[in-house]
Amino acid sequence: MKVKIFIIIGMLMCSATVFGQRAKKVVFVIADGIPADVLESVATPHMDAIARSGRYLRAYVGGGKGTYSETPTISAVGYNSLLTGTWANKHNVWDNDIAAPNYHYPTIFRLFKDQYPQKKIAVFSSWLDNRTKLVGDGLPETNKIRVDIAADGYEHDTIHFPKTGPVHRMHRIDEEVTDKAVQSIRKEAPDLSWIYLEYTDDMGHAHGDSPQFYEAVEMLDKQMGRVWDAIRYRQDKFKEDWMIIITTDHGRSEADGKGHGGQSARQRSTWMITSNPALNTYPDHYIPGVVDIFPSVARYINITIPPAAGRELDGVPMIGKVSLADMKVNYFQNKLDITWMPLDPAEQGQVKVWITTTNNVKTGGADDYKLAGVAALGQKHLTVDVKDLPSGFYKVVLEGAHNTLNRWVMPAEKK
Repeated sequence: MKVKIFIIIGMLMCSATVFGQRAKKVVFVIADGIPADVLESVATPHMDAIARSGRYLRAYVGGGKGTYSETPTISAVGYNSLLTGTWANKHNVWDNDIAAPNYHYPTIFRLFKDQYPQKKIAVFSSWLDNRTKLVGDGLPETNKIRVDIAADGYEHDTIHFPKTGPVHRMHRIDEEVTDKAVQSIRKEAPDLSWIYLEYTDDMGHAHGDSPQFYEAVEMLDKQMGRVWDAIRYRQDKFKEDWMIIITTDHGRSEADGKGHGGQSARQRSTWMITSNPALNTYPDHYIPGVVDIFPSVARYINITIPPAAGRELDGVPMIGKVSLADMKVNYFQNKLDITWMPLDPAEQGQVKVWITTTNNVKTGGADDYKLAGVAALGQKHLTVDVKDLPSGFYKVVLEGAHNTLNRWVMPAEKK
């Protein structure tokens, strides 16, 4: 009888723990085309308030400059780098045409719905392609993922949003997108939401660094204030914990602020704002990239990333424990000299080095990784002999206790 009583008490305690947990929700926002220097020079009281709850970070886009992962600083390219946690050499979106996304690199939405099919995802966007092409809503290639809540396609609506009028058309569209997002957050509380706003980029292209561009950023700030109010309403009234991450997809040209797409410092210079105060120390030591948002969101809402997908991620989580960062690989004389930096000098552990000479993931297959060596985390380097594994291409993965890193090596391209 005592055993049964203990079992019942244990079950009740477990149930209380489960039901006492607060649901976690995420909203990420991409505000188009705002370099870090502009955001820092314009009055943005609402985004400042969000940053005071969490953190403001300078960040970057554009992949590894001058390397295999160099990625154009173009809008849709940046969106997909966030959505997939990979650079363009993997996700295969190179411009705004979005001609052939490689859906073998799953989006954060895909992994979330695969694991939590009962939970809701939402897209609020001034650009229809974000949902239909990048998320791949309903496509066979994405296992017919369905976006539960969508407010987009307004760029095609010339009746409600005519091309002429006293207020710029794209600002009115962004206002509608924001209104729909705010209403949905307050009433439906989707679990993972993407808000995309375009007006700032339009003003950048039209006027460059100008009062019109700065005013557009101020308008964006007011929109973020409304979103933040809706999030705080949900947190106050319901058992929910929300994280918002606001970022941009690219900077602007140094000359006049009108252009982007290249690899200059200002075109690569972006930023992030999050309401989460519990970031780890990774962004204290390294400038985060847009690809770091994917694994950070995954950790916050408890997405388990399959090992095969994890080995392809180019980002480092800014939430939770991280073992290693700053991976570099140099090929010489049939050897791979591999270096890394431990994030926590006090952590004791090992680093496993995995190598493959294939890239079958690109076409939906699997790569056959071989364990090439094991080293102490604090050793910070390992040289691996690959003379018995001759190839013009290597994928190298470092596996620590809390995260993995990867780099591609192409010896034929070495000097």
